[in-house]
Amino acid sequence: MKKITYIVFVVAIALASASCTKTLELAPIDYFGDGNFWQNESQVSNFMVGMHKQFRDNQFMFLRLGEMRSGNYSNIDRQNTSLNELPIIEQRIDENTAGVGSWGGFYGPILQLNLFIQKVEAITFLPTAKKQYLLGQAYGMRAFYYFQLLRTYGGVPLRLEPEVLNGAADPVLLRKARATEPEVMTSIKNDINKSLTSFGAALGSTDKSQWSPKASLMLKGDAFLWSAKVYGTAADLADAKAALNAVSGNALQPSFANAFAYGQKNNNEIIFAIRYLVGESEMGGVSQYLYSTFNFDNLHYKDSLASGALLVDPLVIAAVNAQQIIQRYGYNFSLFQSYDVKDNRRNATFYDYYKVTKSGTQPYPITIRNTAMVKFLGTISANKRYFSDDWPVYREADRLLMLAEIVNAEGGDPSSYIKTIRDRAFAPGVDPTPFVNATKDANELAIFAERNKEFVFEGKSWYDLRRMKYAAEPLVYKSTLHNYGVLDKATVGFKILWPIEPAIWTNDPLVNQTPGYPTAKR
Repeated sequence: MKKITYIVFVVAIALASASCTKTLELAPIDYFGDGNFWQNESQVSNFMVGMHKQFRDNQFMFLRLGEMRSGNYSNIDRQNTSLNELPIIEQRIDENTAGVGSWGGFYGPILQLNLFIQKVEAITFLPTAKKQYLLGQAYGMRAFYYFQLLRTYGGVPLRLEPEVLNGAADPVLLRKARATEPEVMTSIKNDINKSLTSFGAALGSTDKSQWSPKASLMLKGDAFLWSAKVYGTAADLADAKAALNAVSGNALQPSFANAFAYGQKNNNEIIFAIRYLVGESEMGGVSQYLYSTFNFDNLHYKDSLASGALLVDPLVIAAVNAQQIIQRYGYNFSLFQSYDVKDNRRNATFYDYYKVTKSGTQPYPITIRNTAMVKFLGTISANKRYFSDDWPVYREADRLLMLAEIVNAEGGDPSSYIKTIRDRAFAPGVDPTPFVNATKDANELAIFAERNKEFVFEGKSWYDLRRMKYAAEPLVYKSTLHNYGVLDKATVGFKILWPIEPAIWTNDPLVNQTPGYPTAKR
């Protein structure tokens, strides 16, 4: 993405315009300065650039909602630093500790996209192909935001028009109750189909940081798979499969690490990614998944036998950086242990280290087992580290594993898809334990295990737990049949959805608390 100059439109302009005398001969000014905007192609295109900038600003929220509740995060401090967001990680969320506020902040971008769609639909000065492509992007991005909201809160208020920005100022008239989950799902499907219709036969930009026809096809596969498995809409399984099969021309990178490497942006595995660049922007949060050199250097060994020297900043993260380098988030060591030692994804995702008490006879007591995440470590430029790797929203590995899941749900053999993923993971060696087609439930667990190792820090594991099933029950529920569950269905089954904070229903009495959560609302 080119260096972004984000145009900020201030709603408060309306207040200033109200004080102007009627004698002033000025172009009308409304909430978005329409008197001097939406006048040419450059303005419209720059607005869409701004929408992508907002999308990038939400990257860590996408991550938070998509994986922090998955059971993969540790609640144990192993670096003498306090950990962040423990109520989310430990499932201790309720009305007063909602974990996330203001619907994740997604209605701001949705409002902007609503305005964009309204204005661009009415524009006549744009070339038809350009206009339709921009609308394809807008409908696709709005569907993505609502899909995030659906999977997080279930039913949410459906706002598809820019009411406030059109001049509606009465807060009573602006109140809106939560739509049902089926209603939100229907709206998402409609937006996806509008996106694909608008794109038509357009091929998409070579810049994979821009929403594209392939991004909408991937979203369709993702959303329709969710609809089929979570809501039981069986016909959507075939639509999801067709959408994913329509995404062509991508391939896995030969090396897993290269899929994310700073010098490999726009590589053939990436379908749609959030762009970061040295000197422009850095990925939020990565620096908080590492280690503080003050609590690390000369205190840890690379292996649990303490066979080498004490470590001193092996990842070279002490280089000058604008972000705090520390461990505020950490993955459970059991996730690291779930990888085969020959699986290349293990060391391309984590750097493991140990605190060992070297006294007495071997083996020495191990007091700390820990990892730093190295998957998005970025690059060093001019002696400064930048966490500026791109963050994949959709990539070829995701497409293959969703297809594996669909084929398994159809009663077919997902072996070819899983083999492709595992062959890359063990290349240039040979997979020591190749996948063997078995029962539908056993296959589902195998596919989930691959996704859990493949997509660390990509915001997918919590949604996978909710969507994927064993014995007809979502994996998110604790079970004697597998070890992935994090919620007791009988007592806190309602926590598959997130609560909302009191400020939401205080400001809009039509909005009720997420079902199941105790509430003070009367």
